[in-house]
Amino acid sequence: AYLPIMSDEIHIVEGTGPIFLAGAHLVQAAIGERIDNEALGGAVVQADISGIVDHRHADEATCFAKIRSQFAQLAVGARAPFARREPREPRHDPDELLGLMPVERSRPYDAHELLARLLDGSELDEFKETYGRTLVCGTGWIGGHAVGVVANQRQVVDRRTGLEPKDKELQIGGVIYSDSADKGARFVELCNQKRIPLLFVQDVTGFMVGSRSERGGIIKDGAKLVNAVANSVVPKITLFVGNSYGAGNYAMCGKAYGARFLFAWPSASIAVMGGEQASRTLLAIQVKNRGHHVSEEEKEALLADIQKRYADATNPRYAAARLWVDALVDPRRTREVLARALEACANNPEIPEFRTGVLQT
Repeated sequence: AYLPIMSDEIHIVEGTGPIFLAGAHLVQAAIGERIDNEALGGAVVQADISGIVDHRHADEATCFAKIRSQFAQLAVGARAPFARREPREPRHDPDELLGLMPVERSRPYDAHELLARLLDGSELDEFKETYGRTLVCGTGWIGGHAVGVVANQRQVVDRRTGLEPKDKELQIGGVIYSDSADKGARFVELCNQKRIPLLFVQDVTGFMVGSRSERGGIIKDGAKLVNAVANSVVPKITLFVGNSYGAGNYAMCGKAYGARFLFAWPSASIAVMGGEQASRTLLAIQVKNRGHHVSEEEKEALLADIQKRYADATNPRYAAARLWVDALVDPRRTREVLARALEACANNPEIPEFRTGVLQT
């Protein structure tokens, strides 16, 4: 079982080749548990639940096709360090991006739809597609340049916890959970091994909080992702399309994490936390500092003033004026801008050795 797990990437075909430390007969003899091999370590268990397997396929033909596409993206040599091929237009019109993003920031949308209007042929070879689903990770091409994508999924998704249809739990879109942090860290490391530039598409409200997350090790899992991003040596490009709050900004390669280019859509919002939470927090501090009773009318006036100032400070133009982002981009021109950025990265291909600090597991 340890041999496949030590591979860079693992593929599994449904109904064949389960992975486990001990088969069904040994498990029954050792601990008395009656279970078949597929339920013990089959494709669904190891891809969807444990996350050990990176790619689950319905048949061998699909599996081999994906492996071929992965070999096509490997770096080809010192003079051309990043893979290239003939560019292809997306199957979906990039102009449709204007209608994709909801006006209300809390409304969900599918990150796959956004990526389908940026990537060549609208094609994404997704990594751990059924695991850690609040992050969408995968490889594709933009303007003929190979790129690894890490994007926040804003839709509510479900996480499998067992083999029965009812064995699921919901995860909030735009939030990084332990499984998605683990997946993201692994993908960033993989792109560094394969010398594939990284594109981070940010619409993140932060890491999941609460007692359950703390007991599940969200701090160490989040640190693993931040560590991998901070130490990544391949070119990194960050695109802010929506929210970019708190530690989520760090994990998704914010300003301090060495991105070669940072671009923002007009819909971006870069801040410590969301406007409503921040305004209420600042209001409580101001009321306390006044040292006397504050009427409800005064509180409403204070809150309105705080909200206006906070909205101004989270506007992407505010960030651009302070060089926190390199450019504000019309969503319809994003693909063109990203292709030029990747071209620039290819003209400066110096990459040091990839090393990370100690990764807690």
